[in-house]
Amino acid sequence: MPKSSRFIQKDPDVVLIGAGIMSATLGMLLKELDPSLTIEVFERLDVLAAESSDAWNNAGTGHSAFCELNYTPEREDGSVDITKAVKIAESFEVSKEFWAYLVEQNISPSPQTFINEIPHMSFVWGEKNVDYLKKRHDALDDHHLFKGMLYSEDPAQLNEWIPLVMEGRDPSEKVAATRMEIGTDVNFGALTRALFDHLRKMDGVTIRLAHDVRDLEQEEDGTWKITVKNWSTRKKRELKTRFIFIGAGGGSLPLLEKAAIPEGKGFGGFPVSGQWLVCNNQEVVERHEAKVYGKASVGSPPMSVPHLDTRMIDGKKALLFGPYAGFSTKFLKNGSFMDLPLSIKANNLLPMMAAGIHNIPLTKYLIDQVRQSPEDRLAALRDYFPEAKMDEWDLETAGQRVQVIKKDPEEGGILEFGTEVVCAADGSIAALLGASPGASTSVSIMLDLLKRCFPNQINSEAWQNKLKKMIPSYGQSLATNAELAYQTRAWTSEVLGLKISEPVL
Repeated sequence: MPKSSRFIQKDPDVVLIGAGIMSATLGMLLKELDPSLTIEVFERLDVLAAESSDAWNNAGTGHSAFCELNYTPEREDGSVDITKAVKIAESFEVSKEFWAYLVEQNISPSPQTFINEIPHMSFVWGEKNVDYLKKRHDALDDHHLFKGMLYSEDPAQLNEWIPLVMEGRDPSEKVAATRMEIGTDVNFGALTRALFDHLRKMDGVTIRLAHDVRDLEQEEDGTWKITVKNWSTRKKRELKTRFIFIGAGGGSLPLLEKAAIPEGKGFGGFPVSGQWLVCNNQEVVERHEAKVYGKASVGSPPMSVPHLDTRMIDGKKALLFGPYAGFSTKFLKNGSFMDLPLSIKANNLLPMMAAGIHNIPLTKYLIDQVRQSPEDRLAALRDYFPEAKMDEWDLETAGQRVQVIKKDPEEGGILEFGTEVVCAADGSIAALLGASPGASTSVSIMLDLLKRCFPNQINSEAWQNKLKKMIPSYGQSLATNAELAYQTRAWTSEVLGLKISEPVL
């Protein structure tokens, strides 16, 4: 029985819906900032972190924009825009600061249980793509967060870095790659469970698994009445709270619609499923040591950027390729096929129709992906591993993502491939929609949520001092302050047991 059982019958100050990395991060931040807060967590499944946060349901990449080419688009004039890459790299550094604090405070277990160093690489072929990668490298190398990124077109060098990728490749083919030694692999499922394991031991925290939030209604006094069903007893319960965070992955949109706040009107969701090929030959697994990302197919969603990926999952090294995109009307891996149809309301019908019309290439791409044969998937794998053998790879289902559709004054509705926090004007409820880079930037996302939903508290001297203790760079810019970035990266690398990059000032 958790220590907090005496709070069972009391209404909590905060309700967190969904037991994933976002709720775990917000819950941990709030309890560190104000230990007196009471928090109740509701998760519809009977286990923690079983959807998008689970290691097998996401890429596990510590998204720093070191290797993800979709974060550095090419402009019409041929130059490379690194704006998004810098923002993501900075956000991941902030996440590492918070994780390092948790490790130093013995809140989180050994860092190797959730974060390990794995080189991040981008690999392309063809003259046009090689030219793009060179321009990308030059643009990033000018920024201090990306100093140390290596670039090579030399087949001998590439064979040393990524032998599986180079063996059996046409020697006349023009290829290039970049490499960042300080890349990471993150088991967000393990991190999430560690945070919740600590939270459940704290006074005032109750975690309820197999509990489904069925309805949300705001009272006249601004509090929220929540109806929850216990799947074990089949009984319903009503409770009230002053603040709700909806961090339920694909399940966030239906709950946001139930809340019926003006700020949530017009949002829709487009579900995209995924699959991995997982190598079952450990000798092959041991010969690859990198996350190798390539260019996405035309019309494909960002989550479908192909990568040959070294992973550390529950202490064992694995090798994955994918993801292969697909389409399902489910909003969660363990969801219902009615999720998409039931999410269509009068206020989001037009944006969803407009987004569908404007994204016909995506629809065609997903149909083609669904129709793929094992031979088609093997052919895609051989672009990155020419000598791959079909019997050495197993097909596994990855997570389900719901991309955000929102109103747009010009287009009517647009499909966005990112994350978006929707907050009520009074700050009493917030919902996280969208996907990548999601988990990697969870700390920055939750800090932004605190500013919007707890404005008075976050500006207090007590919260400011605590935030700067937890996140030394808080209130400053790692993107513009090179010296600060090197200092914090050196500290987090030492605490988390990662490689320390040499500063180039």
